[in-house]
Amino acid sequence: MKYTPQHAAPQDAPARQNIAPVVCYPNETLPSFDANFYDQVRDGAQLVESVLVPPRDAKTFVVPAGHLFRIVSVDGSQVGDLNLWHQNNLNERFYSGKTRALHGTHVSRSDRLWSSFPYLRPMATITKDTLDWYGWDEFGGSVHDVIGTRCDPYTHKLLSNDDYHYCCHSNLTRALAAAKRISLQEAESHVHDVLNVFMCTGFMPDTHQYFMKASPVRPGDFLEMFAEIDLLGCLSACPGGDCSSEHSSDGAACYPLLVEIYQPLDQRLEFWSSTKKNQYNQEHGV
Repeated sequence: MKYTPQHAAPQDAPARQNIAPVVCYPNETLPSFDANFYDQVRDGAQLVESVLVPPRDAKTFVVPAGHLFRIVSVDGSQVGDLNLWHQNNLNERFYSGKTRALHGTHVSRSDRLWSSFPYLRPMATITKDTLDWYGWDEFGGSVHDVIGTRCDPYTHKLLSNDDYHYCCHSNLTRALAAAKRISLQEAESHVHDVLNVFMCTGFMPDTHQYFMKASPVRPGDFLEMFAEIDLLGCLSACPGGDCSSEHSSDGAACYPLLVEIYQPLDQRLEFWSSTKKNQYNQEHGV
């Protein structure tokens, strides 16, 4: 949020301000979304595992490459914070900033979730989104954002001077520590910026501050993804519930979220292979 300007606009201010913007990362050269392939993969896929994430808590899950997984609303309007890692390498993790740069502030069917440097490859491809009808509302809001960082106890302490232990950051930390049998301190170093599943967000038109509003998700809605590599996922059912009023509190109505993992028929993947690590040589000009 910027203060009232202290400097007079120069004579050429309109000319400077009216320069047309340019997209930073034109993505036409990225591999195209093969809708027919992903629809065929879904056809006949068998549910092989379900993980129920309790309210104000998080759970981990494993998705082998070539499998589908869904995050499903089950009992009420609820948002979730998703972390992803390579199953066998926690250093390769979801890179929300680069995903945002390549696809935009909010993601849906055909968009990919990209991994961190030096790997920078698709980790998962969004294949179905029952909230794709929402689009953009009159406030500039949309669903499934890669803007927000995750609610966390440090910011909560800063703003409220209160210790709250069930923020998504802490939920993800506890769940990863338990799954990998590592300390909370080590696990926390691997927790990263999230995909805010089902969350409806945008920027205020005057201050440009990040906002949230009641999620449009209802029981039965889901976001489906295809695992392009072997994945370890961790999902937190946010303590903000549908994020209509606040997060990081025990006041909001919260509900569980369900993760479903599907195994496609073998023949559907006959000519498919997992994505490869980015081919940059890492010489960095030396």
